[in-house]
Amino acid sequence: MASANIERATRSVARAARLCLVLAALPLAGCATAIPLASFMGSGSDVTGSIPSPSAKLSPMLDAEDWRRAKGAMGLALDPQGNGAPVSWDNAKSGARGSFTPVGEARPVDDRICRAFLADVGGAVPVRALQGTACRDKSGEWTLGDVKPWTAQRAG
Repeated sequence: MASANIERATRSVARAARLCLVLAALPLAGCATAIPLASFMGSGSDVTGSIPSPSAKLSPMLDAEDWRRAKGAMGLALDPQGNGAPVSWDNAKSGARGSFTPVGEARPVDDRICRAFLADVGGAVPVRALQGTACRDKSGEWTLGDVKPWTAQRAG
């Protein structure tokens, strides 16, 4: 009879231990959940309708290759070490073309070098005359700032 009571007590303790183990493991179960981090980190090629591409500031008709060529010309034209001459670009495949002309001197703004420019962008679409600014960061990458249609100032 004593051995039956000991056996029942042992089973009760074993059940209680298993229950405690399960209850202790439940809060930790969330720690083992796998979440694909790629969905939280942009791949750099995501395209959304709410964020316009940089080339859209020049013309919504420019494709990626047009923008690559335009950006190269912009960098050469706006380089503070350059000669200040206009730099042209074109893409025979798309028919897009344009030029950048630096205006004034480059100036430091928030750890970047910024410079105003005039630009013409055209080709398959009517030529657009633009004015704007672009800034070069420490890595040498130029980014467009404000860009708007250019209206020549008339002497009055």
